[in-house]
Amino acid sequence: MKQSKGRIKNIETNTVNLDFGTYGLTVLESSRISAAQLEAVRRVLSRKMKRMGKIFFRVTADRGVSGKPAEVRMGKGKGSVDYYACYVPAGRILLEIDGISNDIAMEALRSCSFKLPCKTRIIQLPQIVT
Repeated sequence: MKQSKGRIKNIETNTVNLDFGTYGLTVLESSRISAAQLEAVRRVLSRKMKRMGKIFFRVTADRGVSGKPAEVRMGKGKGSVDYYACYVPAGRILLEIDGISNDIAMEALRSCSFKLPCKTRIIQLPQIVT
């Protein structure tokens, strides 16, 4: 379905805590992340984690972004859906991982941040020492 472009104005207040995993990747600035970029992140994670552990994505590319072909004149209506994206406000947790060591998790999440069009930060649950 074709939707308006819209703006991402608010700062996230709901999805800011780790609920499923031990490590997470949170967004520091509002942006539009395409489904291809999310798939690239998933591939990097599966390679770096050596298919161990568990990945929890907290976002889904559910908004169609329309575009017109190159060299088409103005007018004649809105273009067809070009790709799907998710609009992510600042502060939202993108993904969480669990079941791997600290070193592998930090390296995997750092590699993921290179594939995204926005600034990110790695977060983790506090370690309880007994």
